[in-house]
Amino acid sequence: MRLWHEQLINKLPRQQLLGQHRELAALRGNGWGKKHATVNYVFKHSPYKLYQFHLLVLHEMQHRGYHPNKNWFNPLYRGIHCDPYIILKECPITNPIYPEHNDAYLKECLANLASKGIIL
Repeated sequence: MRLWHEQLINKLPRQQLLGQHRELAALRGNGWGKKHATVNYVFKHSPYKLYQFHLLVLHEMQHRGYHPNKNWFNPLYRGIHCDPYIILKECPITNPIYPEHNDAYLKECLANLASKGIIL
């Protein structure tokens, strides 16, 4: 499980983009708070940040002609197997959305993709 650096979202191949959507859906749902070494940093932030990041992926999917479930555009939605948030305080969007997505993380993501034969 990994969140790609947000600067890579619009460059990801189809498989990685759709995989990112699946991972974000899982994290927004019952995966919230379940430890995983590569994504533990998201739990230090509001779940609203995860929604903001998911929006980047959802918009890129739409740009490419995909039709993600409209429910994911609702910040309270957590998937069909998870109760929605009753209240989720909005937080301002930052650049980057996650401060952990720095230059070193970008290089790490590029190296991970390169190990899969994907050169961006």
